[in-house]
Amino acid sequence: DGCVRAVQTVVDEGLAHPILIGRPAVVALHAERAGLRLRAGRDFELVDPESDPRFRRYWEAYHRLMAREGVTPEMAKAMLRRSNTVIGAMMMHLGDADAMLCGLVGRYEAHLEHVEAIIGRRADAPCLAALNALMLDKYTLFITDTFVNENPSAEQLAGIALMAAEEVHRFGLPPKVAFVSHSMFGSSNRPSARKMRAACELFRKLAPDIEADGEMPGDAALSEEIRSRFLMESTLTGTANVLVLPDLDSANILFNVLKTTGGQGVTVGPILLGAARPAHILTPSATVRRVLNMTALAVAHAGAAARAG
Repeated sequence: DGCVRAVQTVVDEGLAHPILIGRPAVVALHAERAGLRLRAGRDFELVDPESDPRFRRYWEAYHRLMAREGVTPEMAKAMLRRSNTVIGAMMMHLGDADAMLCGLVGRYEAHLEHVEAIIGRRADAPCLAALNALMLDKYTLFITDTFVNENPSAEQLAGIALMAAEEVHRFGLPPKVAFVSHSMFGSSNRPSARKMRAACELFRKLAPDIEADGEMPGDAALSEEIRSRFLMESTLTGTANVLVLPDLDSANILFNVLKTTGGQGVTVGPILLGAARPAHILTPSATVRRVLNMTALAVAHAGAAARAG
């Protein structure tokens, strides 16, 4: 019921014109069970995977995209019947929707595969990546890469950090980037420490005007005083707000621990970085508040994309 509750708020506040993909009876049941006033056709557009009149247009376009990936016409038809994410991505691909949220049901990786295949990456994006934001009592932190790249290279991490910094700019904050490691400015020569050191150096070349430093432990990322004990002239001042972690496990664990222990802090994400169009993959644990936050973010991204032409 969380999805339809979020849609009711989106409608009430005029955030967007929602499009729901699902069977009419199921959507109506969830709305009724939640005691909502929602009505398809009046408050939102409803796409029925079993009988939408655009079905032929969608599966034919999907087949054209995927024909050389082993997808036959019959497989394309079946995919458009069973995957709401594929339908949503095709709506964006064909201009019938401006942004997409998915992922409340199923595995993140399965949704990601469809987004990458249909929507694709920005021309300047080295890869797709996920960014999660936490607004805590003392800190506002953006953590990456929480869901996409299992063990990114130094080159990928530098590119991910640049995309994350761009996103932080959109939040109206000056990005301050820390490349986080067990190592403090060369204290370790293990492969992961060398990777984070190289990633920081590459990032500085990509974005010389953005404050950044590394490699450093998490406490040093948040404390200029700790950094000053080891390095008199750090290229990062104050508290970092973008934490670039060495791999998916460390980023995801850090985010979830902080989310759980950080009191009533607001969380936003996962924000998908690098996609050609605004598409974000949520998780089954997403609350109504998180869905609303991501809806507002997707609307902002779609507006920015429209202005950019």
